[in-house]
Amino acid sequence: MNVLAPVRRDRVIAELPAPPRFCKDTFDKNYKATIGVDFEMERFEVLGVPFSLQLWDTAGQERFKCIASTYYRGAQAIVIVFDVNDVGSLEHTRQWLADALKENDPSNVILFLVGSKKDLSTPAQYSLMEKDALKVAQEMQAEYWAVSSLTGENVRDFFFRVAALTFESSVLAELERGS
Repeated sequence: MNVLAPVRRDRVIAELPAPPRFCKDTFDKNYKATIGVDFEMERFEVLGVPFSLQLWDTAGQERFKCIASTYYRGAQAIVIVFDVNDVGSLEHTRQWLADALKENDPSNVILFLVGSKKDLSTPAQYSLMEKDALKVAQEMQAEYWAVSSLTGENVRDFFFRVAALTFESSVLAELERGS
């Protein structure tokens, strides 16, 4: 018996978003599930089974560094975000990832490199930054996504991708433990 309120129709993932260009696709295309998503409640309902997604933002600031490791521990996905208009922030991503991986086994986390504020770049500026970002993502073995919070470009697809891959990882881990 399901005791949770139903998920709104506009929050149901009917089709999983495709990975962006130039990324390693780790999602099993044969796996089918209906995933209801309510980001405001941080709750997922998958085939009637509750699944919780917790998001922690350490903001990459030095003042949070002492407590950040607590949030990194046991992560299933690590999202490293940089400003596509600031080369320095892209350079910092390697250190942010290294800090997060001190608390996690790299083979057990899904990595994402996300360029934010895409709306503030001209196409020519973004094209140059994208080349560098794709190199960094490849070094990290991470999927690269460019998003704009202002316009909403790729935000929904990105979070659905994180949710889908994290859920798949949880299900596979549970199946391995059970067998």
